[in-house]
Amino acid sequence: MSAPTTAAVERWVEAPIKQFVDDARVLLALLLYPSGQVIAQHGFARAVDVMSACALAAAINASSTELGKQLEGKPFRGLHHAGRARQIYLADVSTSRGSLIFLTVFDSDSSLGLVQLYFGEFQQRLAAAAPAPAPDARVLPQNFEGELNRNLAQLFGRI
Repeated sequence: MSAPTTAAVERWVEAPIKQFVDDARVLLALLLYPSGQVIAQHGFARAVDVMSACALAAAINASSTELGKQLEGKPFRGLHHAGRARQIYLADVSTSRGSLIFLTVFDSDSSLGLVQLYFGEFQQRLAAAAPAPAPDARVLPQNFEGELNRNLAQLFGRI
């Protein structure tokens, strides 16, 4: 079995995500826009799994943001769920490119404390690496599917 790989659509995120994965000893990691469009991934073998995880992460982020606003007047942040064998951590990352979503999956080789510690460092590295936003960088609804497919193809070496 080959070692999990890290791939990024936007090269400026590659070093910070690799460093996080190495430091925190996580199994899977995804960086995406709040719309669900993937920017980088680590550990996924199939594009369909990335697409599904991005859709779920974006939906969880949107619903927890709104639920937090309704209950406490501010979005819920830094969501954690512990399963029997694996855990997830979902959090926002702020950069000059705007708010991003980071999802990671880890097992007993790591811990929530390690993930949170290295997530803080990841946020700083990512913010420092982020280039200024391009004026036409937004994804319009009519372009979303094409951009998503292009990003997935690029991540899995089909471009």
